Amino acid sequence: MADIKKPEEKPAVKKSFFKGVKSEWRKITWPSKETLFRETTAVIVISVILGAAIALLDAVIKFGIGFIV
Repeated sequence: MADIKKPEEKPAVKKSFFKGVKSEWRKITWPSKETLFRETTAVIVISVILGAAIALLDAVIKFGIGFIV
C-alpha cells in the first residue's frame, strides 16, 4: 500500500501572518476618552429618538388599521 502523506503546515506562514497583524495593530489610531464619550452619547441619543419615532409610527398605523377594520 502506498503511504499517504498529509500536507505539512508551514509555521513560517503563521508567524508572518501574526507579525502582520501585530504591525497593523500598532497603526490603529485610538480615539480619546472625550471623543469616545461624545460619539457614544450621540449613538445612544439617536437610537432612542429613532426608536420613539418607529414606535409612534407603529401606533399610528395600528390606530389607522383599527379604524378602517
